[in-house]
Amino acid sequence: MTITARPDASGNPPGTGAPEGGSPAGPAATADPRIRDGCLVPEVIRAEFPILATATSTGKPLVYLDSASTSQKPQAVIDALDTYYREYNANVHRGIYEIGERSTAAYEAARVKVARFINAPDAHEIVFTRNATEAINLVAYAWGRQSIGRGDVIVLTEMEHHANLVPWQLLVQERDGDLEFIPITDDGILRLDVFEVLLRLRPKLVAFTHVSNTLGTINPVAEMTRMAHEAGALVLIDGAQAVPHVPVDVGAIDADFYVFSGHKMLAPTGSGALWARRELLESMPPFLAGGEMIREVHLRRSEWNEIPWKFEAGTPDIAAEIGLGAAADYLRTLGMGRVRDHERELLEYALPALAAAHPDLALYGPMDPAIRGGVVPFNVPGVHPHDVAQVLDRSGVAVRAGHHCTMPLHERLDLPATARASFNVYTTRTDIDALIAGIAEVKRVFGV
Repeated sequence: MTITARPDASGNPPGTGAPEGGSPAGPAATADPRIRDGCLVPEVIRAEFPILATATSTGKPLVYLDSASTSQKPQAVIDALDTYYREYNANVHRGIYEIGERSTAAYEAARVKVARFINAPDAHEIVFTRNATEAINLVAYAWGRQSIGRGDVIVLTEMEHHANLVPWQLLVQERDGDLEFIPITDDGILRLDVFEVLLRLRPKLVAFTHVSNTLGTINPVAEMTRMAHEAGALVLIDGAQAVPHVPVDVGAIDADFYVFSGHKMLAPTGSGALWARRELLESMPPFLAGGEMIREVHLRRSEWNEIPWKFEAGTPDIAAEIGLGAAADYLRTLGMGRVRDHERELLEYALPALAAAHPDLALYGPMDPAIRGGVVPFNVPGVHPHDVAQVLDRSGVAVRAGHHCTMPLHERLDLPATARASFNVYTTRTDIDALIAGIAEVKRVFGV
């Protein structure tokens, strides 16, 4: 039933080394046409994403700048799903016939790929979930309800996605605990001096985002984890916006829980994972009950399965998790160091270009690309962000408009909403130029 293949200590397949950039060593890496002079070639990468060759209903080429909401999928991921459904569609951990065993092997191989991707020491510490939201709820339920009591403190930040806020609100309301928040500066940087003061409250848990989905701020997660541990707190990190864009090594970060969604990292919707320390997973009760998460069931009692299956009740989205493994492999071949360098170069181009073309444009978040991910929230003075997005759509430019599931952050910045452009490996300078031209059209339409 269980697949025990594990990455080596470096997080790579046994017998294979990997340079700092994260791509496989050897001649094949240098021959990859997607990489030139050690850098990604997004124009070549784009050809591997079928949707980017399509046009919108207005006849305009699709300029997709909403990857922070969900990423597009490369052909390699699409093929992984197609192959599963065409060739070996069967339930996992059940059938002892050929395609059933093939399905189980592919599903568990995906777990190993995901562990390797974030350098988890043991693939059995990877719990498959539908997304980061479900992973956080799993921790809040299975760890939180046995660990948080009256007066216990959980520390969050003002920039959290609702997925890393609402589950903790529900938990402290139920358990009579308290929430405290690390504030941000006006340019979107966490106040670590205040964090230091909050740690004197001896919180049980500190939970924060690795990269802000709204501002793009890259938080100093290893430093914050060290500070929290010194105060006796456990640490949960929301890596939904980090895993697709920056190198992530859960061992180096030293957190206790790390969660992420597949659909933001080129994988299918309905895929995601929780990584947690083995001893924590073994001490936590199940999150959902039913099939697969049990070892034995009797009429009045049951015994739970081993980790990670203890937390994977029922038939999973097998194809989606196989696709998640394919996406992890795809990003590894590009090298996450190169992915990060590419987004930083886009920011170094986009931020000054937007300001130069539209000096009245309101830009939010840190202006230093060294501490910012590929997310650019903005407002056109005098035009509601929803109107901005609709007019941009006429030009084929897709951006998100609204509060981006960070209503408290928008309240902190005194903003009802923002428009947001966000990048990925397939984003080019031409896409940014199209955004700049589209904003000019917004101004023309609204006379501002």
